Amino acid sequence: MKQIALPIIAVVLGLALPLLVAEALLRLLPVATGVFAEPVNAGAPVFHFTPERDFLWSRDWNFSIVNRGRINNAGFVNDQNYQAQDGRPLIGVVGDSYVEALMVPYPQTFHARLAADRSDRLRSYSFAASGAPLSQYLVWMRYARQTYDAQALVVVVCGNDFDESLAEFKTGPGLHLYVEEGGDLMLQRFDYAPGAIRRVVQVSALARYLLLNLHADVTVSRLLEGRVIGSAQAAVPAFVGNVPAAVDEHRLVQSQRAVAAFFRDLPAYADLPAHRILFVVDGLRYAANASAGDSYFGLMRGHFMAQARRRGYDVIDADDYFIPYAAAHPAARFEWPTDNHWNPLAHGLIAQAIRDSSWFAWLGP
Repeated sequence: MKQIALPIIAVVLGLALPLLVAEALLRLLPVATGVFAEPVNAGAPVFHFTPERDFLWSRDWNFSIVNRGRINNAGFVNDQNYQAQDGRPLIGVVGDSYVEALMVPYPQTFHARLAADRSDRLRSYSFAASGAPLSQYLVWMRYARQTYDAQALVVVVCGNDFDESLAEFKTGPGLHLYVEEGGDLMLQRFDYAPGAIRRVVQVSALARYLLLNLHADVTVSRLLEGRVIGSAQAAVPAFVGNVPAAVDEHRLVQSQRAVAAFFRDLPAYADLPAHRILFVVDGLRYAANASAGDSYFGLMRGHFMAQARRRGYDVIDADDYFIPYAAAHPAARFEWPTDNHWNPLAHGLIAQAIRDSSWFAWLGP
């Protein structure tokens, strides 16, 4: 028995010791803690995170960006505790990772700046999560209206909001997406229940580092699908607006159908007149990117803005602020060196664009 047990013990210790050392070392480093979604089902249909938690967000193997933040009482990334009413009108700010802004200190986000500007007579609450598309925004708009009596809505629109509103292209657990039903697109909830992996990630710094900083799950998935191949064979598609630039006719047509379904459903979900809803659309950001106007995102952002304006909604094209600012400040960048989301400079310009808009006039001087 000793002859059998000793080699087994040696192998186990040989495997376990490096893992234990790695776990101990990573607990001393700014490994991302993660923000964890609550179950979504018929009894709890609105996607949000586990409330009342502090989080640490970091990126890449070397922690190229580090930020700390808070998930509030309502389960959203925001330093404020949400109240149903407190006598001040509320602007509900809806979006995906651009609004969630895990990589930006909360006071530097555009919606926090708006709230701070007029804190004596205005509230600004955010409702957002990474990966959410237009279809999910409808649910958060209704939630902001019904739960917090939002008097106006700001909706940030970016590159993945169009095709990812369709379950055909991406299924996001816990989100509402459009599915084909009787020849039309109808909204459907995709329920979510946390699994065992989440519990491991919550307690292990090594697991979080592998999944949240290195995204090892994505790499393994690509290996299993045969999509990680030699560099000579791997043609990396060009990206514009965080989405592939190539225009696929089916993807384009379906995305336009998703936009049409969104505007069809918007009046019922938002329950506000058109002049109380403002869309902020991410741009190509720099004059040098003008040739990308015929990319997927270039075409879809133009289509979305045209459809919104035709229906009487106010629209801010971020490029109306980004491109002039970049021309006056050639070294300026609106994204992080290692992350394409808006940096604090971009958030500041978006806040200024909203302040300058005629839409903002409903609040008075």
